[in-house]
Amino acid sequence: MQDSMAKTVAVIGAGASGLTALKCCLDEGLQPRCFERGDDIGGLWRFQENDTDGQASIYKSLTINTSKEMMSYSDFPIPEDFPNYMHHSKVMEYFRMYAKHFDLLKYIRFKATVCQVKKCPDFAITGQWEVVTEMYGKQQSAIFDAVLVCTGHHIDPYLPLDSFPGIEKFKGKIIHSREYKHPEKFRDQRLLVIGLGNSGADISVDLSHVTKQVFLSTRTGTWVVNRVSDDGYPLDVIHFTRFKNLLRHMLPTALVNLWGEKKLNTRFNHENYGIKPQHRFLSRYPIAADDLPNAIIAGRVLMKPNVKEFTERGVVFEDGSREENVDVVIFATGYSYSFPFIENGVIKTRNNHIPLYKFVFPPHLEKPTLAIIGLLQPLGAIMPVSELQARWATRVFKGLITLPSKDEMMADIMKKMKYNEKRYVPSQHISLQVQYVDHVDELAFLAGVKPNLLRLFLTDPRLAWEVFFGPCSAMQFRLMGPGKWEGARNAILTQRERIVKATKTRALPSYADSATATWDPSLFIKVLGCLAVLAAIFAYL
Repeated sequence: MQDSMAKTVAVIGAGASGLTALKCCLDEGLQPRCFERGDDIGGLWRFQENDTDGQASIYKSLTINTSKEMMSYSDFPIPEDFPNYMHHSKVMEYFRMYAKHFDLLKYIRFKATVCQVKKCPDFAITGQWEVVTEMYGKQQSAIFDAVLVCTGHHIDPYLPLDSFPGIEKFKGKIIHSREYKHPEKFRDQRLLVIGLGNSGADISVDLSHVTKQVFLSTRTGTWVVNRVSDDGYPLDVIHFTRFKNLLRHMLPTALVNLWGEKKLNTRFNHENYGIKPQHRFLSRYPIAADDLPNAIIAGRVLMKPNVKEFTERGVVFEDGSREENVDVVIFATGYSYSFPFIENGVIKTRNNHIPLYKFVFPPHLEKPTLAIIGLLQPLGAIMPVSELQARWATRVFKGLITLPSKDEMMADIMKKMKYNEKRYVPSQHISLQVQYVDHVDELAFLAGVKPNLLRLFLTDPRLAWEVFFGPCSAMQFRLMGPGKWEGARNAILTQRERIVKATKTRALPSYADSATATWDPSLFIKVLGCLAVLAAIFAYL
């Protein structure tokens, strides 16, 4: 039974971040109330035929580009029969299962728009917030001890129209990728898609099956990765491991760049396909666009450079080439983020950058009672990151964890910003980018739930092997510390079975398995790596 004096927390948004934030509040004995302006959970992942109230949503064909083992919440693995890369309908099904399992729906108020979040007059003493919401035309106010903002960064469509001369005289249709739902309404038309991110590539391929022609314009090009990696395992399962993360830190950047670019060019030569960027492999996040080279080689998608100017019915590109009779232009140029409901001065934005300690806490508040969840861009799934942010934030709210001084937090923020500016080429969201394994480990350490590898190697070598060499899945952060889950060990040791279960829907005769069995040379490398890590640990001790 909850303590009647437990702190109250307002959770804003019931999407991928809001749901886990709500559950983390309950885990810590806090009293949450979630405000969701839509009429259902899921946020961005809830498909809607039409955008309502400015809510972002997705297109009909969308499949997630992070695998199920890497996007699962830490104490609720995705069912083994779900595909490794799920259609958005399966993602929503998982969210519904999660919400039902932990009985979250009763804490959510739907059709509740948050109008204002402002400090109470005695904030410096109490750290409390007044939250004003509107439901069915009526406003009401309530006081909360803390606030978790879980609205994400897919909020305001970014349309850089001023960057394209002549666009005001273009007589075709102009939309943002957020408005795209189905390819059918564009049948037999000629379309230009501007922006080679994940959305731009996916939408271009989706359209290319029914349109006369799709032109895909990019300023910079990009590196393209395939969701299916070594031995048919998901890409993130193979590469987001502690072992490979250690190698990435130990090896020269130039060598990793050469390896990555050679591996990607082995599938298709990026230069021959008009996609090769000027930046190196590690200097910007790649996109997962398995079908794009197939569409290019079939001529359904034609790659184009940046647009120089628009004409009444066409486009002139920077290389001097022209395309006439363009019916529709789709800007797949991403989003900006804002928090118009938060009192001025609480969130300080400068050049699309919000200084937040560990991407969560505004460093200048007198009391650390407001946290932003999910406002970052990992090279990997957002769900486990948001969950760790919320686990840490709720323990800060309870006073179990103390934040550093304002100066220390600002120094950490500036250090991360300078690192990103040095490592990555300039982009709209450069300040939000984080390396997946590094960042989840950093958050887990702060929350007191990072697994102790030395202890695991000494007490449970089999589990330690999988934690170090296997995918760095969220279940690792339920092995020890606050919120320990007894099912975590088994979930980690059976994750490969769940991966294969979803693909091996046709069982083969047993002789086929033995006939194709081969010795895995990577095992020898892993053993050497394990010995090297143990030697380093003992040397450090």
